[in-house]
Amino acid sequence: MNNKLFLGSHSQSRQRLLKEAQIPFQVVGHTLDETKCDWSSVAFRELVAQIALNKMEHVIMPEGQEGGQISFFLTADTLCMTKNGDIQGKPKDRADAIEKLKAARGGAQVATAFCLDKRVFKFGQWEVTKRVQQVVGAEYSFEVSDEWIDLYLEKSLGLSGSGAIAIEGFGDQFLKMVHGSYSAIIGLPMFELRESLKEIGFCRSL
Repeated sequence: MNNKLFLGSHSQSRQRLLKEAQIPFQVVGHTLDETKCDWSSVAFRELVAQIALNKMEHVIMPEGQEGGQISFFLTADTLCMTKNGDIQGKPKDRADAIEKLKAARGGAQVATAFCLDKRVFKFGQWEVTKRVQQVVGAEYSFEVSDEWIDLYLEKSLGLSGSGAIAIEGFGDQFLKMVHGSYSAIIGLPMFELRESLKEIGFCRSL
């Protein structure tokens, strides 16, 4: 039996990771306004876990399902933290992206959290039967010198990446060091996700 995975994210990087892993999915997105999350009340890893969970609570549910239908839902969030302890999300604009890139020089941390639900459609609504949450981190050094910044922002996904960091594609030539999960920096820790999909009972054709 094959299952359907609904992705509550419009991230190009997360979609690419799932496609490359041959995990079938459908994008549904979410309605959470991440800018309204309180970034000051909890620690770094707790914050990213909280945002991923909040996205799950605001995921856009598919309609028109039959009673007893089982589906799986995935949300995720990625945040960076500089050596100075500043937490970095997606850049607000180009100037903010440049500031974030400069702040990342010399090393930074990343944490990606995902929330994975197994849900059954009963009496006209989706009921959670099992939930798995994980936070996976990494340390990295990403060095984009001043003379490369404009081209990097033009050719990469940096303007939509947490901390303006996009280590895949054009950006991989600026990645100096990684200690931890490479795919967590991109946006989904794929080893942990694969294990969690197995744990929650997700089946797929190979």
